[in-house]
Amino acid sequence: MSSLTLAARDSATMLRRNLLHVRRYPSMTLNLLLTPVVLLLLFVYVFGDVMSAGIAGGADRSAYLAYLVPGIMLLTIGGTTIGSAVSVAMDMTEGITARFRTMAIHRGSVLIGHVAGSVLQCMMSVVVVGAVAVAIGFRATDATALEWLAAAGLLALVSLALTWVAVGMGLTSPNAEAAGNNALPLMVLPLLSSAFVPVDAMPGWFQPVARYQPFTPAIETLRGLLLGTEIGHNGWLAVAWCLALAALGYTWSKSLFNRPPK
Repeated sequence: MSSLTLAARDSATMLRRNLLHVRRYPSMTLNLLLTPVVLLLLFVYVFGDVMSAGIAGGADRSAYLAYLVPGIMLLTIGGTTIGSAVSVAMDMTEGITARFRTMAIHRGSVLIGHVAGSVLQCMMSVVVVGAVAVAIGFRATDATALEWLAAAGLLALVSLALTWVAVGMGLTSPNAEAAGNNALPLMVLPLLSSAFVPVDAMPGWFQPVARYQPFTPAIETLRGLLLGTEIGHNGWLAVAWCLALAALGYTWSKSLFNRPPK
């Protein structure tokens, strides 16, 4: 077989291994998935009327639900990738990665398996959160099939970019607990974006923090695709952020993985 065929076969094997881990140990996935669901229900049913009055000028919980869902979807992706960092760190500390290095397999397949498995988990988690949102009243009836496809592509691209960064965090962490802590910014940054309130409604000193980060343009682009709001320059900014983070995460992870063991 050609080297490309071998790489694809080994990567598929590693992907299957990571998906089996998720099925056998679902507690981490459920815990990470619970956070965005709880935040969605909390902000809609506890703060929904007040937040809608401040944003839309009227106490309409459904209006705030529509505003909130795109940000919660990005928060879901950020939280799910924390599990990838923990999984990679566990493989490193428990010695299975060292064992893989001695086997006649494609070296890159180990990381590719983690990344592909994480992207699939992210997309499945987004579907679950989206189903909860639909169940409590979220609708995107004005979005065309092409806009839905673009939204799915954006979510997959964000998942890929954040996963490569999370893999690097897992490789550089001394244990699984440290990996979870190191990857925590992937869930904190969406909280500091336009996920819950518009950037213009924030204090002046805080607006640059929310505006000049990767999650805000991605959220605004997703919001525009699903709800028909203005996207402006956020579309290409979101894609640029994703490509830059994916390239940085890939280069960093590959360098760490190929580093000789101490």
